Amino acid sequence: MRGRFQWILNRPSCIIDRTLKNINQFRLLIIISVIVVSIIIIMKMPITLGLDLQGGSRLVLEAYDTDSVKVTDDSVSGVVAVIRNRIDALGVTEPTIQRKGRNQVIVELPGIKDPDRAIKVIGDTAQLEFVESEWAPGDEKVLSQKKIEEFYGKGARLDKVKEYRGDQVVSERPIILKNAALTGAELKGAWPGIDGYGNPVVDIEFNGKGAELFAGVTTRNVGKPLAILLDKKIISAPNVREPISGGRAQISGSFTIEEVQDLVIKLKAGALPVPVRIIENRVIGPTLGKDSIDKSKFAGMIGLVFIVFFMVSYYRYPGFLADIALVMYCLSTVAVLALLRTTLTLPGIAGFLLSIGMAVDANVIIFERLKEELQLGKTVRLSIETSFKRAFAAILDSNVTTLIAAATLFWLGTGTIKGFAVTLSAGIVVSMLTALTITRMMLDMSVDGKVLNSPDSKMLYRGFK
Repeated sequence: MRGRFQWILNRPSCIIDRTLKNINQFRLLIIISVIVVSIIIIMKMPITLGLDLQGGSRLVLEAYDTDSVKVTDDSVSGVVAVIRNRIDALGVTEPTIQRKGRNQVIVELPGIKDPDRAIKVIGDTAQLEFVESEWAPGDEKVLSQKKIEEFYGKGARLDKVKEYRGDQVVSERPIILKNAALTGAELKGAWPGIDGYGNPVVDIEFNGKGAELFAGVTTRNVGKPLAILLDKKIISAPNVREPISGGRAQISGSFTIEEVQDLVIKLKAGALPVPVRIIENRVIGPTLGKDSIDKSKFAGMIGLVFIVFFMVSYYRYPGFLADIALVMYCLSTVAVLALLRTTLTLPGIAGFLLSIGMAVDANVIIFERLKEELQLGKTVRLSIETSFKRAFAAILDSNVTTLIAAATLFWLGTGTIKGFAVTLSAGIVVSMLTALTITRMMLDMSVDGKVLNSPDSKMLYRGFK
């Protein structure tokens, strides 16, 4: 009977122990889950490196006036939009496209493997024209511009249709270009195709107005060539055999598959509203980027080792727990940057390394508060609870002010400055979560497991005595 009574008295203690065990198991599950999920995200979604880290091309394009168009704010905005569409179609990851001054556009293409192709796709005006034409009679040398306009109308001019084999011109035929019947503005779509001989071509389709105009021009020019010009250069001049209705046609020429793809990109994105010229073309090699990454890794490792050593030597066991939280912070921050599809630049790495120091700073504030509470003679559990409550305001204030500065940099900055602001902001938010939750959970688990059960514990020797 006495044994049964003693079991009843001890039952609440058993229930409490079991509850604490379940809570600690749940805390441990959270910590392990954060680590595992972060590692999976980092492995599945590697962070894209910026131009300064993986190399690439940096172009500065300048829009200029012509007799027919003038550079305006709207036209430069249109240039940015068209270039962005063309680069997206090229498949360049995380390009930077931004205006500079009144008439310039900066384009950064990280990791671009063929800068010459990218420059051609970006910088070409891509003005497509279908021009009514006639083959030049006789010797073109005797055809003056005056005679051409006299016979074929004002604005007519002499040009040549060239046939290429590779980069070599194998034949030329003079042609009289008269008036442009329709332009690429009437295009509805364009896509790569193959003609009856297996040669790459561009299949095009006109909108309603363009289909009507195209039917009219092919009806008027049966038996004559219809020259197709891109940026005032003849790319083909097929003879019209019969009227073409339905609004579909083919652009053929001595195209390679890559040239067809590039032409489709330019036609789909549309013509630049004003012509541009490249005033700066700088190629950054991947060797420079690799060297920067290696030095950043080395600096980060040295800083991390010093932080870990200081926290353990000064704060002992709580410092060891803070170091575990710091490793979790690093993994979680990289995972967040990967989820945000952030392009990591050298200033971005600097922001990340800076946030590591700030992450430890939150733990230092908490531990100094904890030391004060322990010196007042409170229990370890109560000291931990009080120190986190009192340190919260100071941690929040310092981090919010830094976030405001980072937000200002992101709003007003450009390019790599924004990268610094993004990594710094992500690091601050994650550091607050790890310092206020992960470190707290591990300290509570240590108290529940009787690792920290007395203010005189050797685990708290140097930092808290």
